[in-house]
Amino acid sequence: MIVVLKPGLTQEEIHKVVERIESFGLRAHLSEGKERTIIGAIGDERLLADQTLESFPGVEKVLPILKPYKLVSREFQRANTIIEVNGHKIGGKKIHVMAGPCSVESKNQVLESAVPVKEAGATFLRGGAFKPRTSPYSFQGLGEEGLSYLAHAREVTGLPIITEVLDPRDLDVVYRYTDILQIGARNMQNFKLLTEVGKLNKPVMLKRGMSATIQEFLLSAEYIASEGNRKIILCERGIRTYETETRNTLDLSAVPILKQLSHLPVFVDPSHGTGRWDLVPPMALAGIAAGADGLLIEVHSHPELALSDGPQSLKPDKFAALMKDLKKVAEALGREI
Repeated sequence: MIVVLKPGLTQEEIHKVVERIESFGLRAHLSEGKERTIIGAIGDERLLADQTLESFPGVEKVLPILKPYKLVSREFQRANTIIEVNGHKIGGKKIHVMAGPCSVESKNQVLESAVPVKEAGATFLRGGAFKPRTSPYSFQGLGEEGLSYLAHAREVTGLPIITEVLDPRDLDVVYRYTDILQIGARNMQNFKLLTEVGKLNKPVMLKRGMSATIQEFLLSAEYIASEGNRKIILCERGIRTYETETRNTLDLSAVPILKQLSHLPVFVDPSHGTGRWDLVPPMALAGIAAGADGLLIEVHSHPELALSDGPQSLKPDKFAALMKDLKKVAEALGREI
């Protein structure tokens, strides 16, 4: 439920309301806005039994949250969440493009993508140091060595980095290097990992699982938010259907639906969503037209030699051309890249 407080309360008075909520065995999540302070009372509301909070001093009204996901819902927070990373604001007017190779293969290979994507207008560098692969014999990533190459590329280009974490045991080392933690599709329901990243003060990009419903997707985000970390970016990256012409079916209808149901920023990954480099530009443009706050795009200077996902990677010149088109679409929507 949402507990709306009366305006003008002191911090001590707010704290008393929080203590009252927690005395019932519920968890209190404070959200202080410009006009109102609200508290999300999270847990089994049956614990309140015949008790009421509306008569408690300082409480203006109590509203139920009908969705099974509470903290990430529009019911809990009407305004869009804005996440600031190294001066970049994600979730506002500006559309962000995170680009780079699927896998970190060497120091030079990362720079060969990082420099041109920066020149083309990308605002973040993506790259995988730990790679979840379907086959145990496929390239699994360079681990911490790969993270150091990403950090070097950040020093050269100034681009903040986003990289995936697969295992709670790797969380400390990935946390030290990256600016945004990525939870991949295969780990969307790795609840132990979600719980651990929820305890950290670092933005998290959560990708939709390949067979997950939108409600399941938002409930996974709720795991992170319930631990205290509300710097969450949702990413639609395609779902598995019967279609065989593409790697996945990119569900662009998820973008406006997620924007209606949640206050969190929404990104689209057309690279994994299609698995084909020639489909990345049209689906990236469509994603922005659908209302996405950003894109995650794979770029490789020599995709034919890539150790993973070469067929879905754009060459730097193709990426630069796409960025010009994206700017036109963004301007038509009253946004910017």
